[in-house]
Order: sequence, then structure tokens, then C-alpha cells
Amino acid sequence: MQDRQLDVLRAIVEEYVATEEPVGSKVIAARHQLGVSPATIRNEMAALEDQGLITQPHTSAGRIPTNTGYRLFVDKIEEVKPLSVPERRAIENFLANANDADDMEELLQRTVRLLAQVTNQVAMIRLPHQDRVVVAGTANLALSIHDNAAALHPILESLEEQVVLLKLLSNAKGLLNVRIGDEHPEQGLQSTSSVSMSYGQYGEGAIGILGPTRMDYAGGMAAVNAVAQYIGRFISEGN
Repeated sequence: MQDRQLDVLRAIVEEYVATEEPVGSKVIAARHQLGVSPATIRNEMAALEDQGLITQPHTSAGRIPTNTGYRLFVDKIEEVKPLSVPERRAIENFLANANDADDMEELLQRTVRLLAQVTNQVAMIRLPHQDRVVVAGTANLALSIHDNAAALHPILESLEEQVVLLKLLSNAKGLLNVRIGDEHPEQGLQSTSSVSMSYGQYGEGAIGILGPTRMDYAGGMAAVNAVAQYIGRFISEGN
């Protein structure tokens, strides 16, 4: 793929995540400083559509990413971006008060609530050496999938099943793992995306988020990575 096509795809993903509206060439030209005209951007969009990376939901509308487009976007993220100042401060404040937790389970329950708050997604954490997952932030899902209520019910049903949650976090083996749409084996989750990662020196547990395919992948990956690293460090220090 040409660099310019990748730049256009990245712009479409970022705009669609931010606005939930199909993205046109004039918007990209005005906001993303690619150094080319809207006509050139339209040509690149046509090429991206031919490759199945974007699609046009309505006649005369802009374009939105496909699951294949999201996958390429995620695969091309060269490094996990740093957390924003508010996100970093929220995690640091959380850790400063971590010793107030009565036990490790309470600490991890606080952790999953923190991750849901930072990402505005559903957050999940598998407790160390246990086949049990704690979930927080399911209300975020209703807010993010407000335009497709029919898709919400099977997702919520899946989130109630421990075996589904354990499978969802099963690929979190140290490195960030991103599943998009039908990459999920569970049919009820195939309208969602997830980001997960193990934590602890030996991968004792796993943590992740789940939301619409139109999620902020870069931000979600940064938050999951940071929280997993922080909680792993906390555990390894024996606190």
C-alpha cells in the first residue's frame, strides 16, 4: 500500500471514531494536511474502497472503515501512544491509594473500574490464577452502540458468560492483542472489538476492554498497556 493511501485510511478512521459520521474528501483535506487536493484524496479513497478497506454506507455519503480497514490501521500503529495527562494522572492517583485496598481482589476490582473510566469502554480483568473475570463499565457500551440497539442484547448476553470472557482474554499473553469484529470466535461479540493484555511477571492475569469496532484503538491500546504494566509492577513488588 502506498503511504498516501495509508494516510487517507488513517484520517478516515480517526474522523469516523471522533464523529460517527461518514468521512468525505473535503474534510480530510481541511483537517489532516496531507498536502494534496480533495480530488486526489477521492482517487485514493476509490483505491481503498477497491481493496475493501473502506465502504460507502449511503449514496452520496462519505466513507467509513471496514473491519479489514480497522485491522490494517491497528497493524500499522508503530508504537503505543503515550497516555494523555488526565489519563496518566487518574492512574497515578489510583496507584497512590492502592494500599487502601483490603486485599488483592478489591484492588483488581478498583483497577477494572478505573480502566472503564479512562477508556469509556467495557473493561474486564481476569483475577490472578483464577478462572474468573470481573467486568465494569457495561453502561459505556449502551452509550457507544446507541444507534444499533439490536446489536446490544447479544453482546450483553455474552458478557454475562464467564466462559466467554475467559476465552476473550485467553490470547492476552504479554503483548497487546486486538480482535476486530468477526475475529472474535463468539458470535455475540462479532460487532465489537477488544484489546487485551496479560499482567504480572508470569502472566498471572489478564486485562482488557471491549467496545464498538468504531473504538479509539490507539487510546485503548495505550490505556490497557499502561494499566497492565502498572498493576503488574504493583504485584511484583509484593504490595
